[in-house]
Amino acid sequence: MSNNSSVKISHNSPLIRSVLQQELLNLLQYASSGQEIVIVCIGTDRSTGDCLGPLVGTHLTKYRSTLMHVYGSIAEPVHALNLQQTMDTIKNSYRNPFVIGIDACLGQASSVGFIQANLGPVRPGAGVNKELPPVGNMHITGVVNVGGFMEYFVLQNTRLHLVMSMADIIAQCLYHAIAKRYRNNSEDDQDLKLTEFNL
Repeated sequence: MSNNSSVKISHNSPLIRSVLQQELLNLLQYASSGQEIVIVCIGTDRSTGDCLGPLVGTHLTKYRSTLMHVYGSIAEPVHALNLQQTMDTIKNSYRNPFVIGIDACLGQASSVGFIQANLGPVRPGAGVNKELPPVGNMHITGVVNVGGFMEYFVLQNTRLHLVMSMADIIAQCLYHAIAKRYRNNSEDDQDLKLTEFNL
């Protein structure tokens, strides 16, 4: 698999769930089987456009899955004021975790409503000229509105329906990709044990 594995697809695409889930599974192959998955959902519930991350985190926590650790939700958002503290907590709590950063972003008008995923960190605050620590071995972002002019105002005036729809898709696809990765790794381990037993 190439290091250019990435996806960018509209949340309105009829293929969005199957394509996004498969591409997230591809990206998750860069995590070793023993690495714990930590998801950092960045944003604030005080801004319609910037609540994508916390909404994803809220959806993910409802799965009550032991396969992932989620930071950031509507109830307990991870934002500019506590992001560094959250990253320090993660560093002190897990040994070499595979971190997935999730955040809203602004883009061109033709890209609004698109969900993107790629290797490497997300850079929160870049759209509003804030210097914040990069987050993630991989990242998922949703383009919630148009950037380039009065970004704070634009984020405050983003349609909640769009953000909620994108958050639901991201959470569902990410959870199922993580679960499938775990099943695939378990099957590989079982095959290895069977092979060793038959030697």
